[in-house]
Amino acid sequence: ALTRAGFALRDGEAGPFPMVLMLPPRQREEYRALLARAVDETAAGGVVVACASNLEGARTIEGDLKALCGGVASLSKNKCRVFWAQVDPARLNRGLIAQWAALDAPRTVDSGYLSRPGVFAWDRLDAGSRFLAAHLPAFAGVGADLGAGIGYLSDVALRASSAITRLDLIEAEGRALDLARANVPDARAAFHWLDATQGLPERYDFIVSNPPFHIDRADRHDLGQGFIRSAAAALKPGGRFWMVANRRLPYEETLKAAFKRVEAVAANEQYKIVQAVR
Repeated sequence: ALTRAGFALRDGEAGPFPMVLMLPPRQREEYRALLARAVDETAAGGVVVACASNLEGARTIEGDLKALCGGVASLSKNKCRVFWAQVDPARLNRGLIAQWAALDAPRTVDSGYLSRPGVFAWDRLDAGSRFLAAHLPAFAGVGADLGAGIGYLSDVALRASSAITRLDLIEAEGRALDLARANVPDARAAFHWLDATQGLPERYDFIVSNPPFHIDRADRHDLGQGFIRSAAAALKPGGRFWMVANRRLPYEETLKAAFKRVEAVAANEQYKIVQAVR
């Protein structure tokens, strides 16, 4: 959308820039690495500007920017803080900048999968995904993994069945999709940087998903409901949708409205697995 509006996307281009703007994410290692990159790519005399909600640790992040730059100014309004620092090379804590810049580097987690701070369940394989993986059947045909993350469910599905001809990994977080490309080397995997709630690019024989259910601290049931509706619209007649969700999440009504048949497959104390048929 930005490219169509006339902007140039220069992913990974190094500075220095006269100003760097930043909206820090929640995860500490990720935001500290981004702060370090922001300071490192700002020209001498330039300014780093950041903003965060007071409920998401704005004061702490402001203190971290001060630790890197030696000084900071701020304003507070609407339960948020905007804070900025002028980059003076003589005052920079270069040791801390180098230390923090490496904090969000990719690393291996459970079973050798590559992950990094900031992506979903970054330091472990999510328990819900593990639960679903243990119950998945051997699929056939063309499928999709909605909210594929680092690619764990897709990797499990592809390893379990040679009858899968293609599996589309649909993921809105670009950093996660980059990891999925490394974690799922199977030639049948295709990678799509897309928001699954906005519709899918193909028609599928099967779809699997561990949908997200929050943004920052806020529960967002509509995300999972959007995944369900997109899956129903994209499946071929008779196609199957396998989903895992927290037991407390109210998805049954949406499932029954979207699918011809809905079946509870398994449940434990925390999660439920549902199969729905188009």
